[in-house]
Amino acid sequence: MHERRIPEWLRHAPAPSVRGFALLAGAEAMARGILISVFPLAMYQALQDAAVVSKAYFGIGICSLIAGLMVPFVSRFFPRRWVYILGASFFVTGALLAIKGSPEATVLGLLLTTISTVITFVCFNAYVLDYIARIELGRCETSRMFYSALGWTIGPALGVILMSWWRPAPFIVAAVASSLMLGLFLFMRLGNGKLITKSRKPPTNPLAFLPRFWSQPRLVAGWLFAVIRSCGWWVYVVYLPIFAIENGLGDQTSGIALSISNGALFLTPLMLRWMQRRSIKRAVRTGFFVASTLFVLSALFSGLPWVSLLCLMFGSFFLILLDVSAGLPFLLAVKPSERTEMSAVYASYRDVSGIITPGVAWLILLVTPVAGLFAAGGAGLLGAWVLSGRLNPRLGQNRAGAPDIQSPKAGRA
Repeated sequence: MHERRIPEWLRHAPAPSVRGFALLAGAEAMARGILISVFPLAMYQALQDAAVVSKAYFGIGICSLIAGLMVPFVSRFFPRRWVYILGASFFVTGALLAIKGSPEATVLGLLLTTISTVITFVCFNAYVLDYIARIELGRCETSRMFYSALGWTIGPALGVILMSWWRPAPFIVAAVASSLMLGLFLFMRLGNGKLITKSRKPPTNPLAFLPRFWSQPRLVAGWLFAVIRSCGWWVYVVYLPIFAIENGLGDQTSGIALSISNGALFLTPLMLRWMQRRSIKRAVRTGFFVASTLFVLSALFSGLPWVSLLCLMFGSFFLILLDVSAGLPFLLAVKPSERTEMSAVYASYRDVSGIITPGVAWLILLVTPVAGLFAAGGAGLLGAWVLSGRLNPRLGQNRAGAPDIQSPKAGRA
């Protein structure tokens, strides 16, 4: 009589790998990618004014920032897996709410999906820092972006096409995709992370760890790189559609342009190899300088809408180079004992940029057309280029001088 044994994968969940996290990021990209070009159009259709759209985004950014900073505080009361599940559920709810199309439903839907993004991002980063070795962070970041490439490439164009066919369609597809993301998370059984233990001390105030953050210049610089890079994406994603509509390029042009831009995500393994042969510092400086130049040129050529559009598209390719490289100065500086708290700080770059960009846009649009925002975005990217000159040239190398970032084929899968 043979003894029946429970399969090993049922008794013990396999250790999360770089590939597992990349698949989770890919599922998220399917959900977010299809709405990234749809929500700016839906907001503009619902509110009928670019300045009012900026005001709405400004308020949503403040709410999202507060939500992100509260994640470590909430995690003291609820297991991290339930915080992630709550965040993913917000995305489903927000996408379904936006189907109604009224100004209130559209704004609330965007608010919920934005809060969902920051909650899941904080948890995702904390899980990565728990399970992925330091020398594999570069490989993990590149794999995450490579697996996300399909969703970010097809999603924006598909979203605007579906919206022109039947308005609820992209929101329904996004709700299904975010449900798949949640299902994959549950299948991976990430639990509450390696370092989560029950504390007898009262929960820490969510702002109590900010002085520790500000006392570490490397963390501050890495966070500023993320904020300014994200501001560039905000200008491209939110205000390019408005520019296209106001200049007669059509409401589908921006979605197609964003899909083409995101196609460069498939080149991220090549970008990583280029960065390995040179340095993180050079990659960061190249990305900020070239993106800045092209954003300024897009403003100068705003009288030729198609030329302006092409300048922004080429500029976005270098924003993707920054997506590969500009987050590493922060991640390489985080101490293991501060993973959850500093992940929350790092995730705030989305919301800070979501406050700064529409806030500045709100003021700029009082005196200039939308193209003025492209020049402002270029100026911010140029400032980051200046700041990146202070990075250590050996950043990302181990003590022996070898690169501390691995290629997509290195290490364990």
